[in-house]
Amino acid sequence: MQSLQLQTDAKIAEGRQKNPVFMQKVDEIIAQSKSFQQGHDALKLGQTAPHFSLPNANGQAISLANLLRKGSVVVTFYRGSWCPYCNIQLRALQARLSDINALDAQLVAISPQIPDGTMTQDEISNMDFEVLSDQDAKVAAQFGVAWQVPAFLSEHMRVDRKLDLDAINNGNGTILPIPATFVVDRAGKVVWRFVDVDYRTRAEPNDIIEALKALT
Repeated sequence: MQSLQLQTDAKIAEGRQKNPVFMQKVDEIIAQSKSFQQGHDALKLGQTAPHFSLPNANGQAISLANLLRKGSVVVTFYRGSWCPYCNIQLRALQARLSDINALDAQLVAISPQIPDGTMTQDEISNMDFEVLSDQDAKVAAQFGVAWQVPAFLSEHMRVDRKLDLDAINNGNGTILPIPATFVVDRAGKVVWRFVDVDYRTRAEPNDIIEALKALT
């Protein structure tokens, strides 16, 4: 199976071929965001992960405290099931889920998307790990990865993609998480993390698994 990086690189190349002007503008926005170090407030290694309790696709509350009773936890933030890069990433994680579970770890994926009837039918929600809804992005903010979406990208999603993020995220149409991943040990400490404001770049599953192996 191709690495996640190769898969996302292929998706980026496809986007550049289909819409080079848009992708150039995205490059500029990401470069500007990085210049302002957006994401620099994300949880650091050794810090305690904030407690959260969020609904899954069926409306059942899932808490970090309960998850940690079973072992370490991989917490990954994604933008929503409408995001092609998120789908690529979570499919790659699903493919390695047995390896993650074998290391006494659980995976949870968090986005602002509401857990309604349509969400339970999408591909992400039918994966074999918990998919949680952080509608107001408060948990993303506690992890330091909430991002005010630039107007250009908001307009692109609304006009070109026909996405009503206000409806998808139950009123939150402007704040999305930076796609970030944290490995939290049984004590609730962050022992590994991947944070990049470029939503086209994601944590490699192999790197997550190596971080989990280090805990054993």
